[in-house]
Amino acid sequence: PIASGKGGVGKSTVCANLALALASTGASVGLMDADVYGPSIPTILGIEEEPELTADRRIIPVSKHGVKVISMGFFMKPEEAVIWRGPMLHKTVEQFLHTVEWGELDYLLVDLPPGTGDVQLSLCQMIPITGAVIVSTPQDVALNVAQKAIAMFTKLNAPILGIIENMSAYVCPHCGKREEIFGSGGARQMAERLSLPFLGEIPLATSVRKTSDAGTPIVLADPDSPAAAALTAVAKNLAAQVSIRAMQIAQPKVTF
Repeated sequence: PIASGKGGVGKSTVCANLALALASTGASVGLMDADVYGPSIPTILGIEEEPELTADRRIIPVSKHGVKVISMGFFMKPEEAVIWRGPMLHKTVEQFLHTVEWGELDYLLVDLPPGTGDVQLSLCQMIPITGAVIVSTPQDVALNVAQKAIAMFTKLNAPILGIIENMSAYVCPHCGKREEIFGSGGARQMAERLSLPFLGEIPLATSVRKTSDAGTPIVLADPDSPAAAALTAVAKNLAAQVSIRAMQIAQPKVTF
């Protein structure tokens, strides 16, 4: 799962770009948009199609840019709001996991709602997750709340694969001046303090917002840009952490 302590840190945009970057390596990737209150993955990926159903009423995810996608956004009108209690959220997570025809996947990225609520709890209870990724901006307010998300996953016995610093700094495309609007380096320092992997920094760039709004994320729209390069590097670091975790799970326990 891709998580954040608070909203507005660019978690969904990062998640979509990571999925595309992983798929570009030839991996089979699924993207489950579990942010039921504000599903934005269909917009970011430019998906206008709806999932189809098999004869036995199983859901076929929409395939876009080589990524299999399911989202609550497919089942509601844009102006509608999800006003649900915990049991309904739990049922949605269950359906997305067990009634969607994901097929064989190398990675299933789950875009979680911000915070530490019912969806996070349900996900960790239903399946053994490889690990969670925390997205935060460098500012102290976001970092303080991000630590709450880390504490939640720790209590649920879910490993933390790493921390990503989004909106790290803005570099003017005209003069090259660097502006640390939200600060810089805070997530790296937090990772070091908590002895967690730091997966990388992603700059604050207008192009990331524009390409996401247009439905073609930056790693596809402008793969040579600094932001796309940063996201690709983060995806490689994430893949490495997943491999390390998989080897740890596979290693037999030795007792003396």
